[in-house]
Amino acid sequence: MHMTAEQFLNWENKSITLLAMSGAGKTTLANKLPKDRWFHYSGDYRIGTKYLNEPILDNIKRQAIEVPFLRDLLLSDSIYICNNLSVENLAPVSSFLGKLGNADEGGLSLDRFKHRQKLHLQAEIAAMQDVPEFIHKAEDIYGYKHFLNDAGGSVCELDSVEVLETLAKHSLIIYIKIPPKLEQTIIARAKTDPKPLYYREEFLDAHLEEFMTLKGYSNPEQISPDEFVTWVFPCLFKSRLPRYQAIADEYGYTLDADDVARVTNEADFIQLIADTIAKQAS
Repeated sequence: MHMTAEQFLNWENKSITLLAMSGAGKTTLANKLPKDRWFHYSGDYRIGTKYLNEPILDNIKRQAIEVPFLRDLLLSDSIYICNNLSVENLAPVSSFLGKLGNADEGGLSLDRFKHRQKLHLQAEIAAMQDVPEFIHKAEDIYGYKHFLNDAGGSVCELDSVEVLETLAKHSLIIYIKIPPKLEQTIIARAKTDPKPLYYREEFLDAHLEEFMTLKGYSNPEQISPDEFVTWVFPCLFKSRLPRYQAIADEYGYTLDADDVARVTNEADFIQLIADTIAKQAS
């Protein structure tokens, strides 16, 4: 969706999709907007509660049933397991994605890891295709004036023109571009606290082969899970930046993360987008 700054300012029911790497400030920005006026749609939350809820629970049960005490209680239906997902706590989704590597260290075999990656891909596509429905629900059922789609960090990896065209048709796509100084901070943070991530299969295959050759591994199950995630993250980070920018160039607009960080309220946010539209149009 493209429009003039004036059209954006006069847009009565604004629908915005935020794209950015994790750490760029999407969720922080969302929390600065009035919660009684903006419906906050989290792609990752939708993935966890709708499309991966059962696989996530199955994964937890698979771990729990290895404990004799819990196994007896589960098999006798004396206890049950449920998710406690929230927009702020998406740990069950991350734990399901998991990390490739040594099973004794909590890693997954390559086949199981790729299977979960494919499930996440399908779930993320479905969650983004749900956006138009939730834009309608937000206003029609709940009475929200505006809609904010906090898209997952891996949306740029979907390679789905259909998803991008759906988002662009129903929302204004805004890419929050990270400045170089923040890039290094995010990369350093990922190295000290490596988290499960989604990878395009061709990216994973190429970088896994390079990593194993470099480190002298003959089998992925020899790898320490954190070791691979730490090594590959800078490569993944750099590969995603041009993908985000290409989406913004074709379908939307680009905001600087430093400017976003200075936003304190709804009026600041609206004006920043209007100024950006005007600037990029000229």
